[in-house]
Amino acid sequence: MTSLPIDPQLIADQNARLERHVRNDYEHLGEQLARRDVDIERIAAQVAAFGVAIPSWGVGTGGTRFARFPGAGEPRDVFDKLQDCAVIHQLGRATPTVSLHIPWDKCSDYSELRGQAQAYGLGFDAMNSNTFSDQAGQPHSYKFGSLTHTDAGTRAQAVAHNIECIEIGKALGSQALTVWVGDGSNFPGQQHFRRAFDRYLDSTRQIVAALPADWRMFLEHKICEPAFYSTVIQDWGSSYLAATALGPQVQCLVDLGHHAPNVNIELIVARLIAANKLAGFHFNDSKYGDDDLDAGSVSPYRLFLVFNELVAAAHEGVAGFNPAYMLDQSHNVTDPIESLIDSAEQVQRTYAQALLVDRAALDAAQQANDALAATKLLKRAFQTDVQPLLQQVRLRAGAAVDPIATYRASGYRARVGAARPARAGGGGGIV
Repeated sequence: MTSLPIDPQLIADQNARLERHVRNDYEHLGEQLARRDVDIERIAAQVAAFGVAIPSWGVGTGGTRFARFPGAGEPRDVFDKLQDCAVIHQLGRATPTVSLHIPWDKCSDYSELRGQAQAYGLGFDAMNSNTFSDQAGQPHSYKFGSLTHTDAGTRAQAVAHNIECIEIGKALGSQALTVWVGDGSNFPGQQHFRRAFDRYLDSTRQIVAALPADWRMFLEHKICEPAFYSTVIQDWGSSYLAATALGPQVQCLVDLGHHAPNVNIELIVARLIAANKLAGFHFNDSKYGDDDLDAGSVSPYRLFLVFNELVAAAHEGVAGFNPAYMLDQSHNVTDPIESLIDSAEQVQRTYAQALLVDRAALDAAQQANDALAATKLLKRAFQTDVQPLLQQVRLRAGAAVDPIATYRASGYRARVGAARPARAGGGGGIV
């Protein structure tokens, strides 16, 4: 059996210094919540059951179109990535699954990979295809598109790659495929908009036909990049149109960094929930670009408002509501493991805060058109410090009360830095 990457005794020793404070703080928070008729144990149980997937590519150092500055101990292959993901889950117990990207994460033995994941206590989330960059040896280039390319041979190649991802996912126990394409145009007149969308539908129908009956397909939209004039699946509207045309197994994925400035993302979430087309989320934060910041680092209240819609849908028992959650971030100046630990905790924290909204009171305020009372109910939940609850949940699960401090105390980065050869820097590219 594969040993866990962090010594459990170190975690226990680190927790022992804090356990009394965690217990006292948790009891105090419980008393505060009880005055609001909230059972802290009920909230703790829901938070303990919550999980967000880790992207395999997220444990490597990211970059921009201008440069990439590699860090020490970067993973060399998918097995190294899995080990780094295991660190994140062992310390936080909030990230039980890993999302792979093909062909970046190809290996010779997927049964071995699945076995190692199980030994770490991990499973596999959605598979991700890559038809936005060319790979060595492929006969057709994606420079001018993939699933929407004017050339039938290029489209067939992109379809075949997505079907390959499904087959790999079946071997790993995944049940979803995420499809994002960079297809679009960089000049007015370059592309016939309607024909390109029709080609997209024709290609994706072939992929849907290869899905197992218990799988879902997630369509991911993005406003721009690498196509800076037009993008084929540029917003939730085009994604919804495609998902509706493609059938019940196909839904719309919301990446928080893929929208125009000032777009009301929580409203989009509500619309997709109502249409039974919300696939789930890629969590990150953004100021100017795509996936450039850790979740909640700039707009934590916006993240809360998104979770408010999610918790409301679960509370109301919306039929078919089953969103998938994943982090999708580029870590350019931080240790990727630390950023992912912190982001997973932020997402977990925001979920806990959304669970504190008084739904009955909010319904009454909305019905009475009492705008101030309604917004204050949301603010009251958002401003509640749920850190003691998160710490107690981790303590009970055998995770670290202070995950990043424990990670640093473990010396894991220095250890893998010595075992994994350093990578040369200088080149551009996001991954």
